[in-house]
Amino acid sequence: KMGEIKTEVILKMNQKKYRQAIFSLVYAITDGKPKYVILERKKHWKGWEFTKGKIEDGESKLSAVKRETKEETGLKAQKVKKFHVKGLYRYKKKLKDRPGIFGQTYTLYATLVKKGNGKIKVDPREHYKGRWASYEEAYKMLTWKDQKKSLRIVDSWLRYENRKGIKKGF
Repeated sequence: KMGEIKTEVILKMNQKKYRQAIFSLVYAITDGKPKYVILERKKHWKGWEFTKGKIEDGESKLSAVKRETKEETGLKAQKVKKFHVKGLYRYKKKLKDRPGIFGQTYTLYATLVKKGNGKIKVDPREHYKGRWASYEEAYKMLTWKDQKKSLRIVDSWLRYENRKGIKKGF
């Protein structure tokens, strides 16, 4: 029976079109602790999120992570870590600029950047503003459960790396 149910779910998913995308938790190590970039969304819905975006035709996931990081934050990716975490979500409403698309699939990444002067340069078509946040601040502010779960995964990994002594100053 379980096999039949899984097959039915997969068949139903294939009848709907999902956009392939990436989630990227952009972070920097500041004063020995991770700080995350969160963005206040204005396109399609309002709330807080982290960097995410469509994988363009012919583009690798890694290239999409680097491009989206630069486009949505103005910051350059220094290191990118892929997680074996994937997900799928449906849009809450039909989006006029995405006809026939019902949602997105995603793969999770963490992207280390240099904080520099701390300025985040958002794409004004998609976001009102961006800010640096601690884990606790980001967790409270993020709108969607899948992004909160992704934040927990990345933050746990960073803390594990710190315990191993891999990250200097963190």
